[in-house]
Amino acid sequence: MESILTVKDLAISFNTYAGEVKAIRGVNFELYKGETLAIVGESGSGKSVTTKSIMRLLPKSNSEMKPESQILFDGKDLTKQTDKQMEKIRGKDISMIFQDPMTSLNPTMKIGKQIAEPLLKHQNLSKAQAKARALELLKLVGIPNPEVRINQYPHQFSGGQRQRIVIAVALACNPKVLIADEPTTALDVTIQAQILDLMKDLQKKIDTSIIFITHDLGVVASVADRVAVMYGGRIVEVGTVDEIFYNPKHPYTWGLISSMPSLETDVDELFVIPGSPPDLLNPPKGDAFAARNRFAMAIDFEEEPPMFKVSETHYAATWLLHPDAPYVEPPEAVKKNQEKFNNAQSKGGVY
Repeated sequence: MESILTVKDLAISFNTYAGEVKAIRGVNFELYKGETLAIVGESGSGKSVTTKSIMRLLPKSNSEMKPESQILFDGKDLTKQTDKQMEKIRGKDISMIFQDPMTSLNPTMKIGKQIAEPLLKHQNLSKAQAKARALELLKLVGIPNPEVRINQYPHQFSGGQRQRIVIAVALACNPKVLIADEPTTALDVTIQAQILDLMKDLQKKIDTSIIFITHDLGVVASVADRVAVMYGGRIVEVGTVDEIFYNPKHPYTWGLISSMPSLETDVDELFVIPGSPPDLLNPPKGDAFAARNRFAMAIDFEEEPPMFKVSETHYAATWLLHPDAPYVEPPEAVKKNQEKFNNAQSKGGVY
């Protein structure tokens, strides 16, 4: 497959009053043309920081990208681009959909102008051409009566409609890469399913590649081609969606899958991963997940595991994959949830 975006040795820290927070610690991944890559993990694992660094949206006042970091896109290293050069890329070649549409849209500006803005900046269209394209985009994302609603303000739309408008803004210039940062978290299940179907349909129409950030594995089962699991500022497992759900190898991935509830889950059966994510002011020695891993071995507390190859598309950073490690069966809850993921895939991500 043809790679459209390559992230190499990405390392980012934040300077705080308490000290240096090592938020991203050597992240590597590829995004292929036309695919959807889901990045999953608990809050604080580094998902949003990773993708905001691609857009170069991290605050300069307290964030630092280490010199070995590379973000390769369209023959350029984005880490070396100036602010003016990035302005030509953002919104045109790489766009982003944020979690809360009300913080993404300007409440004082009509939505037609907000959709037309990237068209005027990047496509050199006239105002009349930009308005016509904005109408097309409103129809494309399913906003009824677009001729009337193009002159309305964000507060005059429902939450699901506002998210559709944000998607229209992001897709205005047919970007090569679309980053979706938990775009359905604030929506109810019915609207969530509609937005996911819309994104899958639009992806086929404009042939874009998507990075989808979420903590909802039911959504991942519906939309993703490949999955990268993040923990403690690193990617600990990556593979196709079937490999991650039906043949997971990292104990953290086992925990995420086991902890997903459904309507059939009994309260007494609800699984939780013990402990808390690591303190990245002082990252632990060895495997960052070792303290929460009931299968941890002595080496987990001493040495960070490399990425072991499971298949051509599946890699996991766990010492359990070392040839000398004892064989450990995935927890029973992982096997139980695999049937539910089958249902999620068939029901558009409703888990």
